[in-house]
Amino acid sequence: MTSLAEWFTSQSPLLQATLAGLFTWLLTAAGALAIFTRRQLAPALLDGMIGFAAGIMLAASFWSLLSPSIGLAEVQGIQPWIPVGGGFLLGVGFLRVVDRVLPHLHGFPPGEVPEGVKTGWQRSTLLLLAITVHNIPEGLALGVAFGATGLGPELANGATLGAAVALAMGLGLQNVPEGVAVAMPLRRDGAGRFRSFWWAQLSASVEPAAAALGAAAVLAVQAMLPWALSFAAGAMIYVVVEELLPEAKRSGNGDLAAVTAAFGFVLMTTLDLTLG
Repeated sequence: MTSLAEWFTSQSPLLQATLAGLFTWLLTAAGALAIFTRRQLAPALLDGMIGFAAGIMLAASFWSLLSPSIGLAEVQGIQPWIPVGGGFLLGVGFLRVVDRVLPHLHGFPPGEVPEGVKTGWQRSTLLLLAITVHNIPEGLALGVAFGATGLGPELANGATLGAAVALAMGLGLQNVPEGVAVAMPLRRDGAGRFRSFWWAQLSASVEPAAAALGAAAVLAVQAMLPWALSFAAGAMIYVVVEELLPEAKRSGNGDLAAVTAAFGFVLMTTLDLTLG
């Protein structure tokens, strides 16, 4: 009988990326389930979880995205700093433009002013939009990581299936506290438990589609892979610096978030070096 791992290994990179996106979506839903046991978490615990997620994203950005981008650029005979630096800045610039245009809100702290164009949308909708948009880079990162494995060992240059699986596991782990971080503010703002859970898990529903898009793009246009990997890294690090770390410091738990971020970084590094 074929094991699940053997079955997964035999599938196309496009299907693998989509399944990985479904996995990270599922773990977001698992985190959101906490809303059925309590209305809110202690600020220190929530901030520590956010810091942990930030550490995982930082490590994933380097080990699973930027480092393979450098190797792939060398294989293609390109100066590595061109796609690495260029793709990274494009990723940052993309999310910066989205932040300026799309109406959104980072949590529900007192006096928080929505960012983006002015709108009469509810605060819960604005929070959901922020998390949903920031989940897109994670899905793209999964897609380009799995897409790279379909190019063959000569072109992939170390972008292995194990490394892609490690990325999926790391992003899935950091999606658990993300599900909590979305569901709890919605509940505090007056939404019912099921509604809070529903919208929190739905925020990650874009990841399977983004993963499939990323895999399909790099398989169709192989030359863009170093750029795509760096783009995803830039977008993910923008999320960490612009949203996650500032959010973890709102309640005065910046030091705790820094420590948990270190643990998240080490965990993701271990996953990548072990499986990759």
